[in-house]
Parts: sequence; C-alpha cells; structure tokens
Amino acid sequence: MIKVFTKTYNGQCTVRKCQQFASVHTVYATLRGIAVTTLLALAGLLLGQSLAYSADLATAFSAQSPNIAFYYQSDLPVDELQMFDAVVIDPARATLPPIQSAPHTVWLARLDLKSFVRGSSSDANAFVQHVVAPLWAKGYRGFLLDDSAAFDARVGDADNRIGALLLAIRSMYPDARLILRNHLALAQAHAADLYALALDSVYHTRFGSGYGGATVPAPEVLRAEALTIIKRIQRQHALPVVALDYCAVGDQVCRRQAVNQISADGLTPYVTSRDMGAVGVGRIEVMPRKILMVQSPSKGSSLDLSVGVYDLSMPLNYLGYDVQYVDLNEGLPSHVTNDRYAGIVVAIGSPVQRAGVWREWLLARVQEGMRIAVLGQFGFPMDSQAARILGLDIVPGTIALDTTPQIVSKDATIGFEIMPAPDALAAVGIRVSSSGHSWLRLKAGGYVYDAAGLMPWGAYALQPFVLVSINASGGYRWVVQPIDFFRQALALPDMPVPDLTSENGRRLLFTHVDGDGFASRGEFAGGREQYSGQILYTQIFSKYAIPMSISVIEGEIGAHGMYSKLTTSLEPIARKIFALPNVEIASHTFSHPFFLNEIDNTTGRRVRKNNSMTKSSDEVFAMKIPSYKFDLDREISGSIDYINQKLAPPGKSVVALFWPGDAAAPAIALQKVAKAGVLNINGGDTVITDTASSWTNIAPYGVAKGDLAGEYQVYAGAMNENMYTNDWLGPYYGFRRVLETFEMTNKPIRFKPIDVYYHFYSGTKQASLTALRTVFDAVLKQPVMPIYTTDYIKRAMQWRHVGVARAGDRWLVRSGPDLRQLRWPGKGVPDLATSAGVAGYLPGPGGLYIHMGSDEATFTMSAAPRNDVPYIAEASSFVRQFSRRGRTMRFEAGGYTKPFVQFANAAHCRFSVDGRAGKNNSTAGAFRLDIKGELAQPVSYHLIEVDCE
Repeated sequence: MIKVFTKTYNGQCTVRKCQQFASVHTVYATLRGIAVTTLLALAGLLLGQSLAYSADLATAFSAQSPNIAFYYQSDLPVDELQMFDAVVIDPARATLPPIQSAPHTVWLARLDLKSFVRGSSSDANAFVQHVVAPLWAKGYRGFLLDDSAAFDARVGDADNRIGALLLAIRSMYPDARLILRNHLALAQAHAADLYALALDSVYHTRFGSGYGGATVPAPEVLRAEALTIIKRIQRQHALPVVALDYCAVGDQVCRRQAVNQISADGLTPYVTSRDMGAVGVGRIEVMPRKILMVQSPSKGSSLDLSVGVYDLSMPLNYLGYDVQYVDLNEGLPSHVTNDRYAGIVVAIGSPVQRAGVWREWLLARVQEGMRIAVLGQFGFPMDSQAARILGLDIVPGTIALDTTPQIVSKDATIGFEIMPAPDALAAVGIRVSSSGHSWLRLKAGGYVYDAAGLMPWGAYALQPFVLVSINASGGYRWVVQPIDFFRQALALPDMPVPDLTSENGRRLLFTHVDGDGFASRGEFAGGREQYSGQILYTQIFSKYAIPMSISVIEGEIGAHGMYSKLTTSLEPIARKIFALPNVEIASHTFSHPFFLNEIDNTTGRRVRKNNSMTKSSDEVFAMKIPSYKFDLDREISGSIDYINQKLAPPGKSVVALFWPGDAAAPAIALQKVAKAGVLNINGGDTVITDTASSWTNIAPYGVAKGDLAGEYQVYAGAMNENMYTNDWLGPYYGFRRVLETFEMTNKPIRFKPIDVYYHFYSGTKQASLTALRTVFDAVLKQPVMPIYTTDYIKRAMQWRHVGVARAGDRWLVRSGPDLRQLRWPGKGVPDLATSAGVAGYLPGPGGLYIHMGSDEATFTMSAAPRNDVPYIAEASSFVRQFSRRGRTMRFEAGGYTKPFVQFANAAHCRFSVDGRAGKNNSTAGAFRLDIKGELAQPVSYHLIEVDCE
C-alpha cells in the first residue's frame, strides 16, 4: 500500500502524522515493478486530482520558481553563478564568497547525509547543532538535504531520519531555504517546508566515484513514474522542482537540448557537467564575459606593454569582455571551458619553450568546444594530426622564396587600417579545408595557402596580416578589423554590453591631476611669484564647478621630501585645494618612481636596473630625496597617511592613488593600495589623434595583474599633456589635441569616456594653461555627465563582474552598485511595458544605450518602440531605486553639476520632486526636469514621481 501524508496548516506535521510518516518508504520503494498504468491510477486516486496537466499552470509556476544552480567544486565562478537566485555549493570544498560579490544570490550548503541516514544513531538536533549551525554562522542561508540516494532507490527508513532533520532545521532556522534531493514521498509530505525539490538523474544517471563518472540514459518507465508524481506535487503544492541532468562540459548543444526536453516536461532544468563543476544551464543561460589571453612575452618584460594588453584587449573590452592573461611558458590553466569563458585569444610573440605541451593543450581545448582566435602564429609546427583537428590541409611542397605571393581572395575583415604586401618568407603551408572559410588566400606559382581563415573552432590570422609596425617609434596599424575579427572568430552573440563610457545616455566626464610640478613657479607675467598649485587653484580648480580628483607627491611638498624648505609655503596651498567642495583627494606616491616595472612582485623591492626598456639608473629611478631608500609601503600607505594627517580637511581623506612614471604597477603594489582602502588609476596609452589615427592608440579599460579582486589596475581614460607636448619639450599648447582624442574615441564608436588628465606643471606656462582652459571649455559644451574619478574607477572595477544571462529572448543583467549603463549592439529597443529595472534608452554611437534604474534589469527587445510608455531618455544625474507601474514612474535622482532628467512619451504627465508637485506643459511628449545638484560627496538624492495615467 502507498501512504502519502499531507501537512497541516502550520507547516509541520502533527505528532501522530510524524509517527505515521516515520514508517513510510519512498513512493518508489513500494512501487518498483508496478505497471505504469497502475501507478497512474493509484496516483490519481491518492491525490484526488485529474490526470490532466495544465500547461498554463506549468508556465505560471515556472515564472515563479527561483533559478537554482548546483556547483560542487572548489573554484567557484562567482561572476557567473551570481545570475542565479540560489546556488548550492559543497562547503567541504568551496569557500562562501563575500555577500557583495553576489548580492542577489543566496548560497546554500550541500549536506552530505550518507552517514547520517546510515548511522546507528541519527540525532537530528545534534546534527543541527554541530553541522548546520556553524554553516549558518558562516552565512549559508539554506541547505540541500542529500544522502546520494537515486530517485528510484529503496531508502529504508531514510525518509524518517531526513524528515526529522528537516523539521529540526526548520525549527531552529525558520527562514532557511531547504532543498530535498529525490525522496519524492518525503517531498510530498513536507512540500510547504521546502524551497525546492531537486530531482536528480531522471534523464541521465551518473555513476562512478565522487562527483565524476559517466552518464547513461535513465529508463523511460522510471522517468514516466517520477514525472507523474512530480506533476501531482506541483499541482497541489506549487513546489519548484529542479531536474538535474548532465552533459560533457564543453557540449553546448547537449545542454540546450536537455534544457528543452526538461522544460517540455514541465520541470525547471539545470544541466551541468558530470563533476558538478560547470556553470549549468537552467531556465537561464549565463553568457560568459571572460576571455583567456594566452601570450609568450619575453622574460622580464612588462605585461602592460605586451601585445595582448596594449593592442588586443581594447576591442574585446568594447565588445563587453574582461580579459585574463596567461604566460604559456609559465604554465597553462586546466579549467578553461565555455561555460565561463567566451573564448581564447592566442597572441604568441617570443618562442614557445615547450611547443609540444602547448600543442596538446590547445588541441584539447578545440576538441572540448572552446572558441579560439589565433593571431600571429600557432606556436607549434603544423603536423597532419594537428591540421586534421583544426580543419586545415597541409600544403605540399615549398614556396619559392624569390617569388612574391599574390592575393587570390580577401575577406572584408582583412585590410582594415593597412594591407601589407605578402612576403614569401612569412608563408605558412596550410589551407582551409571544406569545413572552414578562407579570409585571405595567397598564391605563389602553384603554391596556394591561406594566411587567415574562419573555422568551426574559431579563426586565425597569421603575420604579417594582424598588426604592422609603420615606424621606428613603435607605431602600429591593424590589418584585421579587430572588432569584426573577434566577433566572428569567437562567435560572440549580440547581448547587452555593460558600458563604461556613459550613464543614462550621457558621456561620462572626469578629470584627474598628477602631483608633478606642484613646487614649480609660473613662467609668465603675473604668475612668476606663484606656485603652480596656487595658479591652478585660481584659474582651474575654483573656476570650473565640476568634480575634480587631485593628487600630490609627498616627496615634492612634504617636510621629508626634496624641497623641505618650501613645505611651509606649499602645504597651505594643498590644504586650500583639498578643502574645495568639488575636489577629492589622491596620492601620487612619496618619491614618484619612474619605473614601476622594476619593482619585484614578491618582495616589493627594486630589483631591475639598466634594462633595455627603461635605460634607468639609480639616479633617475625616482625623485632624489635625501637619505631615502625606496620602500613600497612608504610610497603607498606612508604617503596616504601623510596627506590624511597633514593636508586633508576634516571629513575628507585620500580615496585614490594615481600611479606615477611608467604606471606599470606590479600586483604587489596593487594589493597594497587595496589594503590601504583606496582605489587606483593611471596607465594605458590612449593617444589617438588625427595624425596617429590607429585604433592601436586606444588602450583597454585596465589590466588584471593577478586573479585577486585587488589586483586589477584601472587605466586612465586618455593620456595627459606630457604625451601631447613631446614629453614637455613643446609645443606647450599641445594639450589642445586631446580634443581630437576625445572626438575619435566617441564617433563613430564610443570607446572611452572623457578624462581630462594633466599635471600641476600645466599651470606654469601661459600656453599650457590656455590649452587647459580650452579643453575644459570645449568638453563642458558637450552632452556630458561630470563625475569624480573614483566614480569611474568603481564602475571599471564593477564592469568586470557584471553578469548577463538570457532566457529565450529575455535578458537578465546584474551589475554592481554604481554601473548603470548598457549598450545594445543590435536593432530594436527594450519593451518597457514588460521590463523591470529599465529606466529608458537613447540611441548613441555604436548602439542603443539602455539605462538601468537599479542594479538588476530584465527585458526583451522589441522591433519598434511603444509610444504609450513614458521613460527617461537622457539624464545628467544618477538614477536609483527606479520602479514602473503602468504609466507611472518612481525613482531617486541626484548629481553633481546641473543635474537633470529628460523624459520621453510624457506629454501632460504630472510630476513631483520630494513631494512637491510641479507642472509639465509639454505637449510633444518630452520634458526636462532640472534638480538641485551638490558637488560634495556623497550624492544627495531627490525622490521623483511621474504619473502619466
């Protein structure tokens, strides 16, 4: 006989029912071997329900069910897993991530109950005290009850013991989210106590030790039995049921097919790898936003100057992808899969030390389904086996070196900024097979080969058809169109791109000042008796009412620096500058080291001297400060303490450190800055101008010097006046040309925000000071949103971790607390009527700019805009806490400099600001609402309500 007990109204079974339930086995323990028709009849009789199942009910239930992921390995991919509402991890292997890294995600601990259910004594309260309580204290807010039993196993009295444990956990932690794995009769009895039921191995069964092993299809009859009971449970209790299934880690086709099958059966899918170590696909599929950049830089060279950072990362950043760097000569990562990486980019420069190991690693990734872009060379001799795996044919014979190859065919991707002449010496004897598409076919007599091609696994472009040097000073040009090349090579989908350049459609504007030259006097009439700090205070800092971020060098103005006799004159100027309400404070270190690349990444000491890149000596490594020996802690925390104690006014302190010199900060320096509690910026050579117009002159957003959160260096938005004045040799008005940089990084593609970045020495000459005023006057006439430099740095740090997922044609985006702009690269506009967290949109350079009104947004794209839904078209203010109900909007807005909100589809709408009603006389549907701004931080917000009903 089958016994299935329901629960009482208070969420726990009565004493009598608990005693009865203790003797009940799972449904399958009783029913194994019973005909399916008998099972159907019995299930219908017991549950008193019709056998018909409502598809509408399944859809409605699915919409209410949480997105749950399961990940049992130690290397938690938090950026991807944060897209799920709940994630089950193995606390014996993984460490609970910080709350701020996934604010929308609840973490659940898998409880291994094998010993508990099989032990001679299973004291539920003792288990809660000794196992559950410590996990709750760590921050877990739910638990998976898992004794590893198959869904059709004979479980003995396991239900009795797990049921008692479930009640004990619920009694001590009423808010705990509890998931039961299999045990269907127990789930039926305690459905109201459960957050979800995990139905494991109903489609494919895992076997083998641990989390690994192989999978085989589960018997159809058992799946039919399970689905019948599950559907009855769902109809009676609306219990979310997650069906776990398994595919090979790189098999996207298998994952998507399994999801479709499970969804068609009315269950919530979660398809992962056999080792439970992949970011699985459920109702949502997470879009990986990381690229692995594999390089072979010369020993001792700066990562900042590698081709992967200097040239290749910028187009990848623009496409929405964060780049992680690996030196293949120092070891290759083992877990590079398409659930967390959008692709691999290979940029080999120096010789590969272990070509065989590299060859095996790369081919293995191809066979696992990773998309790969090879630029320059493959890095190993192309043999027949490698060619077969890569879909290439080896061209027999040799090319005559005295011939000049001719172009047979060329794709539009090739020849973007320059088209070099083919060279027989660079010919590689490979040709694209029938599975690929040639992008550049060359011919020399009867020798026909492909220097570039689009392949099923990605694409390749061999030198000299990637980057070409055009002069001795290091200028380069792109042969391939890098954005198109990477988009096609890595099969990158159209998706919402987290955008660092804008907010609410307005281009971001920030400005920061390096401390160099603070002690210099003016060199023009009326300025000779003033130090540059005083000149800039009068003519720039206090004149332009926008946020500014200003640093000083302690060794230049402090009592222990080079100019100690001037300290009593210089420090008061610094105090006056830092007291301005529109100024945030930064350090430019103690002695301004010129060659940060000479700092040892382990000890923090200076170890490299007179190398070929810097040509440095002890005398020019940093400022010549008497009796000072370089100390990294003194440079960072020491200078910060000095400014906070001697220069900062009450209520203010150092918030950032601006890297000096070559700005090639090693990871140890980045760690020390993060430990000091401040942010970092500088580096990157964005100097594109009309006469240096290559995209190679646009730097990426920053560079990861390690895997830790504090090891990311944020690059400046554009370079400073030193680069526009020939290293300050003149012409001193040269900084005006930064306006060319701002224009060329805005149209036709907006690559960068506006960063007016300069030094104190710009205040020493009339020409440089005039140039500086010219730049400020010009950018403030443009549609910009002024912010502080730290506002930008925070966005850059958060940009790396923004999560993007899709569910069919619906998108889900989770950003950080500050980043609020998305860019849609395709056609259409968001359907505002069915969206959440979307405040509005505005067409702009490179795509449609979608404004997030909170740190989470979900929407679909529509072919045509609706004219009946009001929205924020543009705003020079921050928008927070946005909500929409029909034709009403409610949100908070605030900003620094003349903040406003521009609405669309808002004719005759009523509005209020902080409860005070205002009048909208617009009949055209657009109206602008100006609000009060304050330059000081933190931002003051105003409550805005718009009613268009």
